Amino acid sequence: MYPRSVRALQADALFVSVLQRGDEPNASEIWRAVTAALTAYGGAGCAERVAQEFGDHPETAAVRMRWARAAVAILEGQPVPRTRPMVADESPASRRNPATGLSAIRSA
Repeated sequence: MYPRSVRALQADALFVSVLQRGDEPNASEIWRAVTAALTAYGGAGCAERVAQEFGDHPETAAVRMRWARAAVAILEGQPVPRTRPMVADESPASRRNPATGLSAIRSA
């Protein structure tokens, strides 16, 4: 396993915790949620749960992880990074049928 930063470990723990973004938690609540998740699952267990969630629900997992990373930044007194809301890509390329592209590659 590769070395991980404490901040990444805390973000994973907050991600798998019961704390919700809508709760608008303060630093104390974030610390408690991180500690509880790490105690319950350990670092590796938190990472496994994060991976599972990204596999099952990537569209919501990405939003929750951005929130978790921003919330963990508060613990270190770091400025909270600005995040852009995710929106569906409306470009013509996104409406293209992926099978058409694959068949064109296979026929070449």
